[in-house]
Amino acid sequence: MRPQRLVTLLLLTFSLTACNWQEVSVSSNPATDASGKTLAARIVFLAGRDSHGPLAHEHKAGSELLASALRKQHPGFETVNIYGGWPEDDSILASADALVLYCDGGKGHLINEHLDTFDRLVNQGVGVVALHYCVEVPRDSPSSNSMLNAIGGYFETDWSVNPHWEADFTSLPKHPVTKNIRPFTMLDEWYFNMRFQPGMEGVTPLLRAIAPDHTMERSNGAHSGNYAVRKLVADRVPQVTAWAYERAGGGRGFGFTGGHFHANWENDSARQLVLNAIVWSSGKQGMPWGASE
Repeated sequence: MRPQRLVTLLLLTFSLTACNWQEVSVSSNPATDASGKTLAARIVFLAGRDSHGPLAHEHKAGSELLASALRKQHPGFETVNIYGGWPEDDSILASADALVLYCDGGKGHLINEHLDTFDRLVNQGVGVVALHYCVEVPRDSPSSNSMLNAIGGYFETDWSVNPHWEADFTSLPKHPVTKNIRPFTMLDEWYFNMRFQPGMEGVTPLLRAIAPDHTMERSNGAHSGNYAVRKLVADRVPQVTAWAYERAGGGRGFGFTGGHFHANWENDSARQLVLNAIVWSSGKQGMPWGASE
């Protein structure tokens, strides 16, 4: 094959691949019981592109795993899985009882360019569950205000940190999200020192653990450390890695800083905690086919 023709073929292949990369897929999974009972809830999973290669930040596979487990436990829950970005027609979000975000954060967060829709859903009382990296939004930005209002806290650069460490959750508070969850230990990229609502108003810490000294081995940086968090770790102050939030104006949110490693969804306690949080955030406990507190 002549070099010029080969270059043309390669450019065409790249162009087609790039187009496919931009596609956003949507799949709906109806309630599994066809008896005609009232639908308990509609949960929309909004997953960003997988970004860290196999076994980490597998947003699509993680969302599908959680959606399948949710329907199995709560046959009256319908799930909608959106993968690859914000849907072109975001009217599909309008009927959600809860929105589960699992995507990369920071400047590339999916909500950054869609705050009007996101804020409207939050103000209407739609529950928001934010998993791992998507708890991070640009600091001092409209997105940070929106996330704080939605889930009560967020990862703030130059304040929060993202080390890998084995967290030992020795006890859990009594809360609908922690129902039937036993204390557990798990290695993950547990973020901590979140920026919470002033005075922790409306925020209930659910997972807390003492971060080991090695979490502060990196130099100070936007994600790695600062003098304030170093003192907290040195003083052995338990760090919040998951929390529930009840908004003053109605609606619920949940933040979970784990979820870096896909294999961790096999941990019964971690997985069930998130499933409980989705149900709780939807506000549908006690509904037909739903869960009761």
